[in-house]
Amino acid sequence: MTTFPAPVVATAGSEDPAAPLVVLLHGRGSNERDIAGLAGHLPEGPAYAAVRAPIAEGGGYAWFANRGIGRPVAESLRSTMDWFRGWLDTVAPVGRPVVLIGFSGGAAFAGGLLLDDPARYAGAAVLYGTLPFDAGVPTTPARLAGVPVVVVQGEQDTVIPGELLDRTWHYLLGESGAPTVAVRHPGGHGITPDALATVGGWLAERLMFLSRRGPAAPGPTAWPGLPDGRLPARAGTRPEVTSGIPQEQRTDNAPLALQERLFDLVAALPGVTSRQSAISVPGARGLMLDQQHRGADHDAFLVPSAGEFAHVHPGHDGSMHLALPPALVADLVAKGWGAAHPLAGVRLTPGFVMLFGPRDTAELETVLGVVATSHAWASGRLAEAHA
Repeated sequence: MTTFPAPVVATAGSEDPAAPLVVLLHGRGSNERDIAGLAGHLPEGPAYAAVRAPIAEGGGYAWFANRGIGRPVAESLRSTMDWFRGWLDTVAPVGRPVVLIGFSGGAAFAGGLLLDDPARYAGAAVLYGTLPFDAGVPTTPARLAGVPVVVVQGEQDTVIPGELLDRTWHYLLGESGAPTVAVRHPGGHGITPDALATVGGWLAERLMFLSRRGPAAPGPTAWPGLPDGRLPARAGTRPEVTSGIPQEQRTDNAPLALQERLFDLVAALPGVTSRQSAISVPGARGLMLDQQHRGADHDAFLVPSAGEFAHVHPGHDGSMHLALPPALVADLVAKGWGAAHPLAGVRLTPGFVMLFGPRDTAELETVLGVVATSHAWASGRLAEAHA
């Protein structure tokens, strides 16, 4: 059994023990004092703690240096994560928001912590690094559903293997279920001012969201709009989706005739009217509930003030955005029917999700059932439907 020294921590920011805690994790060849300097470029308000890697070799989280697959990497990661959690649980009892920000090897360690126990963290930033694939932590579909993440990579990074950067990018933006802000900046393996601005803006919005609304409840797990309340798996591979805003479906798009049929069926649901979306691109058709039919839960709407619970994107795209309870978002992503919106739980309702367009009449029925469930939630009838 590995024995690590007591954690060495450099702190900055708020001294309030109830303030959100942002943990900074450095890479190889660096130390806690170096990465603690990032706090001066990040939002005021939270407490910052930079934790020295427990193994001195290379000055970083040494298990990452293996860059390999198999038992030694998994055992090293496990023991290091247990050491870290022992420290974290003493300074941040459950209920205190914790955000991880890791650079290079520290990014891989942050990713391991997040994958090991997603519910423990309010978010994470993976900067110029990779998730620890094949190292003993789960990377299953929807593993990170509902946990906002920002990933920043350098287009000319030669330190981290390109295949691991790509794998991290695609997992976070797709099957992980994490609402992911993903940016690739010009440059190599080093934190740029643009990267800091991206992380700082994301962190400020995520913490503001939590302060106003708190963590989202999972909500119901069955689909009243679908047979037996179950969502089937979608056949084939996931479509390509843009990494930025606006979020668009790029491949495997729905035929125009099916898009129009879906729109007509959804527009015929009780209390639904349609006009230009209040939040999406020009030409996106918003689906609004009139006041008489609206429920009281603002999280059931993409734009509560407009009553917009969903919208249909223009024909070249054919996907939809809609609001669902977080547990159903996780199921939707896990079954291959959608992707989390980058700003869900950061600026927008935690259940803001993309629903891929139907490719045939069988998928049309499934997609309609998903939208009908969103409509039931917005109408305040979702709990009633499960009674």
